[in-house]
Amino acid sequence: MEKRYTALFVDTADEDKSPLLPSRKRPYRLLLVDDDPGILAALRRVFQRENYELLFAQSAKEALSLLENSPVELVVSDFKMPGMNGGELLGHVRELWPETLRIMLTGYANTEVVMGSMKEGAVYRFNLKPWDDDDLRLTVALALEQYELRRQSRILAQESAKHAINLELLNNLDASKRNRLVMLLHRKGLLNARQIQHLHKVMQADRAPALSHLLQHDWVDLQTVHILLRDECLCDDVDLREIRVDPSLWAIIPYALCIQQWILPLRTVGRRLDLAMVDPMDTGLIDVLGRMTGYDIRPLLCDIGQVQDKLAETLDKTELHAAGQAMANGSEDDPYDGIELVFDEEESPESLEQLLGSSADPPAIRLVNAIILEALRLGASAIHIHPRAHHVAVSYRIDGVLHDKIQIPLALMISVVSRIKIMAELDITQRRHPQNGRITVKMPMRIVDLDITLLPTIHGEKVAIQILERQAAARSLDELGLSSCNTIAMLHAINQPQGIILAAGLADSGKLSMLYALLNHISSAEKHTITLDNPVKYYADQAGQVTVNKRSGPDFASLFQAALQQGPDVILLGELRTKEVSAAAFEAALSGHLVLSTLRGHSIAAVMARLAELGARSLAMASALQAIVIQRLARKVCPHCREEVPLSPEQAERLGKEFLDPQLRFFRGRGCRYCQQGYKGRVGLHEVLLINDTLREAIAQGTSPWRLEALAREQGVSTLLDDACEKLRQGLVSPDEILRLLSPQGLKG
Repeated sequence: MEKRYTALFVDTADEDKSPLLPSRKRPYRLLLVDDDPGILAALRRVFQRENYELLFAQSAKEALSLLENSPVELVVSDFKMPGMNGGELLGHVRELWPETLRIMLTGYANTEVVMGSMKEGAVYRFNLKPWDDDDLRLTVALALEQYELRRQSRILAQESAKHAINLELLNNLDASKRNRLVMLLHRKGLLNARQIQHLHKVMQADRAPALSHLLQHDWVDLQTVHILLRDECLCDDVDLREIRVDPSLWAIIPYALCIQQWILPLRTVGRRLDLAMVDPMDTGLIDVLGRMTGYDIRPLLCDIGQVQDKLAETLDKTELHAAGQAMANGSEDDPYDGIELVFDEEESPESLEQLLGSSADPPAIRLVNAIILEALRLGASAIHIHPRAHHVAVSYRIDGVLHDKIQIPLALMISVVSRIKIMAELDITQRRHPQNGRITVKMPMRIVDLDITLLPTIHGEKVAIQILERQAAARSLDELGLSSCNTIAMLHAINQPQGIILAAGLADSGKLSMLYALLNHISSAEKHTITLDNPVKYYADQAGQVTVNKRSGPDFASLFQAALQQGPDVILLGELRTKEVSAAAFEAALSGHLVLSTLRGHSIAAVMARLAELGARSLAMASALQAIVIQRLARKVCPHCREEVPLSPEQAERLGKEFLDPQLRFFRGRGCRYCQQGYKGRVGLHEVLLINDTLREAIAQGTSPWRLEALAREQGVSTLLDDACEKLRQGLVSPDEILRLLSPQGLKG
């Protein structure tokens, strides 16, 4: 791994020992195109320390002129330029210099940019402005690595062209063009739609024939399939037991390909090749073999066992299996094809064949993968794909706020949604009912789970994707932004031997982060700790962490009871969701366990009302509750572009009297390359309520939730608005952000 990118930056000519792969004679040459001289200067600073030769152009016309005189390995172009835009420029580059790699830079990924980027081979990838320097350098390094791999592949292909046929076409085999047999079995009632979709997925992954997967799953009787093919495909049946293989035919179709595809060349007659096939309806394979060999393929139906026996007589099984695997994995890597995607059925205007075909179109695959990868790059917590009247909007939730980033033509909506359903193993033909699913995305340094929700709307299905980091490192209490008084209160609560601590708030308010921070603070080898969540979102080294699977396995309440039987000192529950779980949690707290859990609620009164709704008894709450923390996550003002601003009279009136202190200074972010519209990161706003004897007596007497909240205020609890005012004094948040989160409370004040 240490030398993986070395050749991109240093001269390694002395280390190249291969006579077929000569080393480069000069550094890689990059052409940077942008009509803004400031952008070109910034790009120069990004790459000035790399061993690249840099060329610059301020227009597409100038760039094409430079390319005619100085061949380059990679072009980085802006999109919006006077005259010829970046998409048109890169289109010309693709036609005139197909070996040159292309990267698009754009400040807003509109329809033209996205579609230009998604076309097969048009653009290696696109980066949004403002870019991250390290990310852009890595993108270029990866692109040049691809360039070098392709260069070496071309050299090796030229050397071996005299001895082997071109197998590149095999890498482009499309499963949607090979499923005639699968669809025939579906029409005959021998396969259901989910089985078809599974076959479609695995055929895309390994390019093996459908019958090989049917044999693995034992879904249909293979003799029945053979009879059906004999009656339906209208081709001759051949008995291979009487055939002697001509060794010269292996030069036309290699051993490995025969093993992989279950085929056997029998004889040539002029420009015709007779080919024994277990699936003569595989027209996709027949077309590819015809282009590869230059022969007209005549398919002949043969028995599966006979073709396997005949190949086994001629070839060494071990060597051929290795060769077949190498061929199956021989396609070039594409950064947008690196996420595995998967799918399912209901009545719809399109047939199952059309839906499968559209989901496999390169624009749909690359567009969906690009949407996901861009969300991960920007650090988004959610993706929303929302069909509107004239286009499909793709929005990312960054720091708790949605930002429109991409617009997709309505014509691509069905294929994009179908592709997402394939990824999440959902019903591809069902459009009238909501659906839920999940995919896991594995990257070199992280694993994320994507929770998929589809909701039918008047314009089509709306897709919401929640991005969940798998086993991310939990933050410490110091990193959560707790004030000194709130920190003291939380430490007092977490050091109690038993009881319940509740973190409450709206969705995406950092409730679970608070609990894991508390858990890490008290974790030690002396305490037995168990966590239950779906899925496990944070890693706790000294805790026994249990994932609650919604689809299979025991439910939440059963796992909780099993966990209690192991005698934990501390148990963390993802959320009090049902009456059964709530009752078990209070029972555990009353019997000597310390229970940490979250609850949906925007205030102390809302939390008490929710607990009553979940069936918690007044005496149990009075005895078990130790602390309730209400919290929000406020966007932090970007420190790079922060500026002081006056508070308008309208803002002062809405914020309330707490913010009328003349010594208060108010800040906002102008917006820069480091932030999103003046904000970068988030900080917590907290309201911590410790349950004292006065509150316990009021709870036991059945006092209303609103009276309990008023009583807490009388006890001197620091409110969310108080904490927001302190964060504003520190210059961490802006008045607009406080109004966005807490305006109703400010009006009360």
